[in-house]
Amino acid sequence: MLVAFNREFETCVPPVQVLEPRFANLLSRADVLVLLALDPEPEGFALATSRPSPYYDGPIYALDELYIAPDRRGRGLGTELIEHLVDDARARNIGEIQITVDEGDVDTRRFYEKHGFINLQDDE
Repeated sequence: MLVAFNREFETCVPPVQVLEPRFANLLSRADVLVLLALDPEPEGFALATSRPSPYYDGPIYALDELYIAPDRRGRGLGTELIEHLVDDARARNIGEIQITVDEGDVDTRRFYEKHGFINLQDDE
């Protein structure tokens, strides 16, 4: 799915044989959270990493990736992933979830804002 995600957005991506061991390493770390959207097979995923922050008693999450296969979008799978991420963040005393969205990606920004996230980027 990570390869499909990057190809869809015309981003360079290493070959699968390079990604697999890297992803396996990430999955073994306590500071990495991977969520799968199942319908009933994997149709999307979210990848978040946590790190300490001087601004909160607990760490913060960076949502590094969120992807739903194009033919599965609009069925609530992305919403389910975001809801699970937020629930996990509350359970782990995560102070903030940071998300980076490309400047022109209006639909993605709208999706996150619909789920309570705010845009801190100055649009001017």
